[in-house]
Amino acid sequence: MTRATIHYITSFLILSFYGGQVCPFIEGLSVWTWTKYMAIVFIAMYGARMVLRPWLVISAAPERRVIRGFLLDLGLYLIAALAITAFNSIAHSFPPGSGMKAMTGFMTLGFFAAVDLALALEWALAMEFAKEGRALKVAGERIFPMVNRFAMVAMVTVSMVVLVLFLLINKDLEWLKTVPASDSRPPFIVLGEMALVGVIFLFHLVNIIFSYKRNLRLFFGLQNGALASVSEGELFAMVPVSSRDEFGVMGEYTNQMITALRERTEEVHRTRDVTILSLATLAETRDNETGGHILRTQGYVRALAMALRENPDFRDELTDEVIDLLYKSAPLHDIGKVGIPDAILLKPGKLTAEEFEIMKNHPVLGRDALIRAEEILDAGEGSFLRYARQIAYGHHEKWDGAGYPEGLKGNEIPLSARLMAIADVYDALISKRVYKDAFTHEAARGIIVEGRGAHFDPELVDTFISMEQEFIDIAARYADGNQA
Repeated sequence: MTRATIHYITSFLILSFYGGQVCPFIEGLSVWTWTKYMAIVFIAMYGARMVLRPWLVISAAPERRVIRGFLLDLGLYLIAALAITAFNSIAHSFPPGSGMKAMTGFMTLGFFAAVDLALALEWALAMEFAKEGRALKVAGERIFPMVNRFAMVAMVTVSMVVLVLFLLINKDLEWLKTVPASDSRPPFIVLGEMALVGVIFLFHLVNIIFSYKRNLRLFFGLQNGALASVSEGELFAMVPVSSRDEFGVMGEYTNQMITALRERTEEVHRTRDVTILSLATLAETRDNETGGHILRTQGYVRALAMALRENPDFRDELTDEVIDLLYKSAPLHDIGKVGIPDAILLKPGKLTAEEFEIMKNHPVLGRDALIRAEEILDAGEGSFLRYARQIAYGHHEKWDGAGYPEGLKGNEIPLSARLMAIADVYDALISKRVYKDAFTHEAARGIIVEGRGAHFDPELVDTFISMEQEFIDIAARYADGNQA
C-alpha cells in the first residue's frame, strides 16, 4: 500500500497546485477551495481502493490479478475525473473544455499510477510463486506478451505527453494575447511551465522504467537460477511461472525440459543400478559367498561413510553424492572373481601358495574390466565406475602396506577401498562358509580392532566401534535367507 499512497499523494499535489495553471476556470477558484475538492476526491479514491482491492484483485485467480489491479487503479482515477468534472459543471457552470482538461490531468497521472502499481503487483506475485514453488499453466492458454504491453505503455505515454503539451501551449497562447508587449516575463513563465511538466513526466517515466527493470531482473533471475541448479545436478529445480507472457512460456518449457531430464536421468540410474547388481550377482554365483553379502557390504559401506562424515577430516570428501556412489559401487568389489578358475574359486579347503597367488589377481582383473568400461563410456571423475575401480582394486590393500595387489600404504589407499576393506572383512567373518563357521559379532569386532593401524585405517576402525550397532542391524536385516 505504500507505493499506492505515494502515487495518490503525488497526484493530489500536482493536480491541486498546478491544475489551475492549465485551466483558467479552475484558476478562478481559490487555492483553498480547489485543494479542498482534491482532498475529498483523493481520500474517497483511497478509501474505495482499500475496500475494493481485496475483493476485486487479491481474491482473484493469480493470472487475473495484475490486469484487475491495473483496471481498478485506472478506473478509480477515471471515476474521480468524471466526478470532479460533473461537480464543476453543476456547481460552477464550468464549460466542457475545462472538464476535458481535468480529465486529461487525472487520466495521465492515473495511467502512470496504474501501470506502476500493476508492475509492483506482478513482482509481488512472482515472489509469492517463487516462495511457494508454484507455476501457472501456460500451454494452450492465451498469452499477453510483455513486449506488447511495453509498446502499449510507450504509445499511450507519448499520446498523453503530446496532449498535455498541446493543452499547455494552447493555454499559454491564449494568455499571451492578454499580456502587454512590454512585459518581459512571458518567456520565462512559459519555459518554467514546460520544465515543470517535463519534470513530472520524467519522474513517472523513470519510475516505470525502473519498475520494468526490477521485474525483468526478477524473471531472468528465476529462469537463470533454475538453469544454474540443473547445471549443478539439481534436477528438482523449477521456474515459478506467475505470468502468461514470454517469461511464462520460457518458464513452462524450462520446467518441462527439467522434468524430462530428471525422468531420463532416473531411468539411466535405475538401469545402472540393475546392471551393477546383475554383474555383482553373476560374480557371486561363481563364489562360495551368497547374494546377501552384496546387500550387507553395501549397507556397511554407506553406514560407515555416513558416520565417518562427522569427522572434520573427511567431511568435505564424503558428500551425499559421493556416499551414494560408494553405496552403488560396493557390489562390484569382487567383480574380478569371474576371471578366476572354478577349481580355485570354489575350492572348499585352504588354497595353496600358488593358488592364492592366482586368487590375488582378482583385484587386477576387476580394475582392468572397469577401466575398459570407463574408457568406452568416457566416464568422468564423478562416475560410479571410478569408485567401483578403486574398490575392486584396493579393498585387499592394508594400512601397513602388507596387502595386495600393489602393497599400497596408508592414505595411498583410496578412502573408498579402505571403507570396503572393513565392510568385506567384517561380513566374511560373521558369515558361514564351507571352510569355516560364522564368527560372532564380538569375535569379528575383536579381529578388526586388532587390525587397527595394521590391516585397517585407524580412524575408520574408531568410527566402526562408535557405530557397531548399525553393523549388527544391517547383518540381521540382510541375513542369508532373510534379505529384505
